[in-house]
Amino acid sequence: MYDLIIVGAGPAGITASIYAARKRMNFLVITGNIGGQTLWTTNIENYTGYQFITGAELVQKFIEQLEQSRVQLRQGEKVLSIKKESETLKVTTDKAAYEARAIVIASGKIPRKLGIPGEEEYRNKGVAYCAACDAPLFSGMDVAVAGGGNSALDATLQLVNIARRIHLIDASPRFKADPVMIEKIESSDKVAVYHAASIERIYGDSFVRGLTVSQAGKSFELPVQGLFVEIGYMPASDFDSDISRNAYGEIMVNCNSQTSVPGLFAAGDVTDVSAKQIIVACGEGAKATIAAFSYLERQAAKQEAL
Repeated sequence: MYDLIIVGAGPAGITASIYAARKRMNFLVITGNIGGQTLWTTNIENYTGYQFITGAELVQKFIEQLEQSRVQLRQGEKVLSIKKESETLKVTTDKAAYEARAIVIASGKIPRKLGIPGEEEYRNKGVAYCAACDAPLFSGMDVAVAGGGNSALDATLQLVNIARRIHLIDASPRFKADPVMIEKIESSDKVAVYHAASIERIYGDSFVRGLTVSQAGKSFELPVQGLFVEIGYMPASDFDSDISRNAYGEIMVNCNSQTSVPGLFAAGDVTDVSAKQIIVACGEGAKATIAAFSYLERQAAKQEAL
């Protein structure tokens, strides 16, 4: 029986863990990886204390602090359900089951898929969802990027220095990204932009060889050796639970990070907090653990009064 279980080890989960360690709580962290979406980020220029740092460097800083705090980790486990059972909470993963008096969910977001023919068939065979991870594999090749927001433009700018040619396919009539990123894209002679266009299918042999693209009512073939899907993310809240979620699947929390289930807290991008930023997730993670600690103290005081 743990005082606290933290689900996820992205910026929110890691910060929640650091605060739990400082509070001398008996806690466990369950996560698929360490770093979360920060692993997929190249350049970070808005994190307090660093004028510039890469995602990989920041994750390494996170890991070092976790090691100093001697955090107990269960890495590589997928959470299947989180249930309230009497006065405790039970977390069931694909490998084991754990119990705690309080839980902080900080599972972040996962990439949204196109849902088109060939996407699953060619996943990891030319279809990728992380330019920071996989871009070096496409050196000198022709590739495509699906999307028109900051994630898609960031992926394209990473590929400019690696790929031979980048085809940026945006379903909207205009980019929905920061002006500085749009300017960089439009000034590159290696990027071909297709607005109001959609990818109909992905085809190839043992690897991706091309895409069928639709634009202005016409379809055409685009020979590429890779496709980076950068159309946003969805909350990683697909586990079985009675927690209230909004229409987007985000876990709904109040100003104290409390969910609809007593003792169950949530923080970061998996919640309905509007700003999806690394530094915001860190603050929310700290707040969630502080709230969970206060909750446990109140519960202990009630028990003593009985």
